[in-house]
Amino acid sequence: MNLSSINSKLKDLQCCVIIPTYNNNKTLKKVIDGVLEYTRDVIVINDGATDSTKEVLAEYPEIEQIHLPRNQGKGNALREGFEKALLLGYKYAITIDSDGQHFSEDIPVFVEALENSETENLLLIGARNMEQEGVPKKSSFGNKFSNFWFWIETGTWLIDTQSGYRLYPLKHIESLKLFTKKFEFEIEVIVKAAWNGTTVKNVPVSVLYDETERVSHFRPFKDFTRISILNTWFVLVAFLFIKPRDLYRKFRKKGFRRFILEDFLGNHDSPKKKAFSIALGVFIGLSPFWGFHTLIVIFLAILLKLNKTISFVFSNVSLPPFIPFVLYASSKMGQFVLGIEYSYTMEEMTENFEIFKHLKTYIVGSFSLAIISAIVLGFLGYLILSIFTKKQIAIQHE
Repeated sequence: MNLSSINSKLKDLQCCVIIPTYNNNKTLKKVIDGVLEYTRDVIVINDGATDSTKEVLAEYPEIEQIHLPRNQGKGNALREGFEKALLLGYKYAITIDSDGQHFSEDIPVFVEALENSETENLLLIGARNMEQEGVPKKSSFGNKFSNFWFWIETGTWLIDTQSGYRLYPLKHIESLKLFTKKFEFEIEVIVKAAWNGTTVKNVPVSVLYDETERVSHFRPFKDFTRISILNTWFVLVAFLFIKPRDLYRKFRKKGFRRFILEDFLGNHDSPKKKAFSIALGVFIGLSPFWGFHTLIVIFLAILLKLNKTISFVFSNVSLPPFIPFVLYASSKMGQFVLGIEYSYTMEEMTENFEIFKHLKTYIVGSFSLAIISAIVLGFLGYLILSIFTKKQIAIQHE
């Protein structure tokens, strides 16, 4: 695609380019000149720079500029840029860093990916080659760290979640409740966008780390701590709310019969994998980790690469109506394993909290019951699923 073609496509897509900048006067002019070769729809946010950034921007009166009185962080600058872009009627915005690490020649990559997408609700992140020579080790490590947590939080694996070279669907981003203002914003926005139904994908881009010109404002300790705290919160929200919510929505949309047939019986996992998923769910559901069953079962299902839906469903063997029976059975199992006997009824145990007077017995019984039940139900599940799978194969071949 030639330059005029790209310019035309960007206008058709109602896409602008946003450049947040802070004390990057050495590279800013080169970045702006490169972008202007492709489009004149440019918004630059001067995030309270104290160098000669204002003088550099004075050479470009034709482009939109926002000059913030003081530095408030990259996230805040991007939010200011998004707000301005929406006011100007743009639907998409490509963001590019002003430190010279990105190449304007990659703008067509985003345009092509957006044109070929099946959805308009698309957020693209430029995937850099973090293994190439010159990439700082701390950047490579930080990216791998971020990729892992994004996968845990959303179930989507990306090879680069930290690149600032992105394409945002502005209307969908506008609907998100975003709170952070610094570097962690770029994590917050992609996680919340993914939770809200936006497709988040990588596209390949080039990268240059020229230490003679590039100025990075990332503060390893402070910013890494902020990002770590944010990821910790997101993991809790994902396991305790987002994943159960998505499962419930899927159940409501499909109905019980279709949900069981498609997500439980009809998915492409082997009977062995499904059986292990059943066993995991039952084990966690009967274990004494009250209040953390959903968090633990989803985390282990992801870690062990088991079926998350099946594991979650079977972890609900300890739903509130069943809790008294689970507690009673655990206590009796503990008495049997330890060779002791207490004479109290299930009513006394649940109403007068007798179980807490014999906590050791309960914990031993709980784990014993969980192990035995997991083995038995996992084995039965394997037999039933194997028979069902064979019947399905036979029907398909008729």
